[in-house]
Amino acid sequence: MLLRAFGLTACVLLAGCSSTQNTESAPNKSEVRSPSTIISSASADVWQQVNNDDVLRIDLPTGRVYVQLNPQLAPGHVDNIKKLAREGFYDGLNVYRFVESFVAQGGDQSGEKQPTQGSKGISGEMFLTTESPLEITPLNAVDGYADKTGFLNGFAVAQNSDGKKTWMTHCTGTFAMARGNEIDSGGTEFYITLAPQRYLDKNTTVFGRVLEGMEHAQRLLRTPVEGQPFNPISQVRVLSDIAGEDNSAFTVFDTSSEDFKELIESRKNRPSEWFIDKPNHTDVCSVSIPTKRL
Repeated sequence: MLLRAFGLTACVLLAGCSSTQNTESAPNKSEVRSPSTIISSASADVWQQVNNDDVLRIDLPTGRVYVQLNPQLAPGHVDNIKKLAREGFYDGLNVYRFVESFVAQGGDQSGEKQPTQGSKGISGEMFLTTESPLEITPLNAVDGYADKTGFLNGFAVAQNSDGKKTWMTHCTGTFAMARGNEIDSGGTEFYITLAPQRYLDKNTTVFGRVLEGMEHAQRLLRTPVEGQPFNPISQVRVLSDIAGEDNSAFTVFDTSSEDFKELIESRKNRPSEWFIDKPNHTDVCSVSIPTKRL
C-alpha cells in the first residue's frame, strides 16, 4: 500500500502556534543561553527515560533505527505495530519505496502477506479528540498548517484553536502509517519522513519519531541494484523484548520543563554574537527534542 497521491545517532540530537503574529520583542541575548549550553547543563530531572516497551528497533542493511512510539495520540497503531513486530511480520520484507527528501516506506509491497496477530487495516487516528483542552508547551508562533503548534511528552504536535484536537506533526524522522484512499486502510505499511512534510498532517496517522539512526534511513538505496536485495528489513522488534541482546536505553528532554522552554527561545533568537538578524521566530520542526543514550 502506498501514499498514492505523492510521488540521530549522536549522543545528543537537537531533534505551539497562535493564529496571530507573535509581537513580543526579541529577548536580550544575555538572557538566553545557547542551545548547546542549555542541553549540556540540564539537570538529571530534565531528562526523562523512554519506556523500552514503546521503542521499536528496525534492523536495516545500513544500520539500526530506533523509533519511539506515541501511545497517547495513536494507541491503536502503537498496539498493532507491536503485535506485528512480535509475530515477526516485517522480517525479510523491504523498505521498498525511497523518495529523496520525502519518505522511506517499508512493509509488504505485494500486499499478500497476512498477519497472524496484528491487522492489515485499522481505524485511522489522525488526531486525538479530548473533552477539555490538552495542555502543550506552545511555540507561540504563526503556523500555516495549524492554529497552534508545540510539544507534548517529547513529541512535536499541533492543535486546533480550542486545544481539543491534537496530532503529531510531520517533521524529519516522523514515523507514520501509509494508507490507500480509504481512511481506515492503513495497518502494516510504515514510513519515515526524510524531511518535514507538514502537508501530510492529519492525512495519515503519525505515531512515533526516530530517536536514533536517522542516518541509516537516509542511506538506504534509492533504486534497486541488480542481484542485490532492495533495502531488506532483517527484523523489527520491540526493544523491551530483546533486553538480553540489546541493552539500549534512551532519555529525552522533558518538553514541559523550563529548560526546554528556554531552548525554544534560543531557537527563536540565536544568542551567538555572529547573528546580526534575529527574527524572534521558529517553527515546530526546527526545535528538535534533545535525545541521548544512557
